[in-house]
Amino acid sequence: MIPIHDQAGLEALRKRVRFDPRAVRRMRSLFLRSYSGAGAALGALPETGRDAFAREVRFHELEQVGVRHSDHDGASKLLFRTASGESLESVILRIKTGRSSLCVSSQTGCAGGCLFCATGRLRGVRNVSVAEMLDQVVQAGELLRSEGRPLRNVVFMGMGEPFHNEDNLFAALGELCSPRGFHLSGKHCLVSTMGIPSGIRRLSRDFPRVGLAVSVHTVRQEVRDELMPLTRRWPLPELRTAIVERSAVFGQPVMIEVLMLDGVTDTGADCFALKEWLAGLQAHVNLIPYNPPPESVSVACCRGRPLRASTEGRVAAFLADLKAAGYKATLRHSLGADIQAACGQLAETGQEVVLNSE
Repeated sequence: MIPIHDQAGLEALRKRVRFDPRAVRRMRSLFLRSYSGAGAALGALPETGRDAFAREVRFHELEQVGVRHSDHDGASKLLFRTASGESLESVILRIKTGRSSLCVSSQTGCAGGCLFCATGRLRGVRNVSVAEMLDQVVQAGELLRSEGRPLRNVVFMGMGEPFHNEDNLFAALGELCSPRGFHLSGKHCLVSTMGIPSGIRRLSRDFPRVGLAVSVHTVRQEVRDELMPLTRRWPLPELRTAIVERSAVFGQPVMIEVLMLDGVTDTGADCFALKEWLAGLQAHVNLIPYNPPPESVSVACCRGRPLRASTEGRVAAFLADLKAAGYKATLRHSLGADIQAACGQLAETGQEVVLNSE
């Protein structure tokens, strides 16, 4: 079958059934921009030849096997199964202002191995295809449409390191931003990375308006090496150079993410080092609360300390210190912790934990 995202395949089918090109564009627009569903999209085609599209076009790549809604905030976790049997999760975030965002997964796990992230402990990591990434957007958009809410932002902050699936990521961004695809503005898309300089440079070159968030967490190299083992390949000076180059291209602040871990990343030494490292950078610091892993995943240790959330007082002091030094800084209010949908918690792997709920 022809995936709905395969424009060359759709064009060949269109010619075979002799449709006006505008009819196929209308079908794709209803499906990809309005999130109206396959039935409505097919209904926009002329009756003659419509059955051929219904038989030969595959509208979804993922089977949605569950959805969990938070009892405390506006988060929902969508649980998917791929055609080859892997589990995959996406998270919808409904902000009180009315905006809705989707955290897209680029892999079925993550090879990063960061101590604070349950996703990094999953085995059998594989890259998600372009169509599988885009189908997460479509299915989330359809759910939000049923609620009368638009999907405004698409952020690659789900499972996986996006730049480990670089080619598929950039192809998906191309479809998301294309007038012939989802037609999203680059400013409504964002890629979050552990800090891979080559990926940052390519994003700056190919999609300069797409946002960038870098999970720095600490700029004390010895602590970062233990907390995020894979990032030893890209020392902090090299990462900083890539961020400087991006700022020169786009001229907009890069989101610098700092996970607040008690006694590990939230000390006075951490704040002092961060302020020095940020000097001269166009950056917005986002302090992130630590979300404990699911009960099935043991708590890791760093620098001989079990990972746990910083106290409210320590976070407030850290934030105030950054602001007093003239840096833009905010505290993220994580959503979805009660359904294991917050940052670092996406790690459900078995069918027994996939439950549909309203």
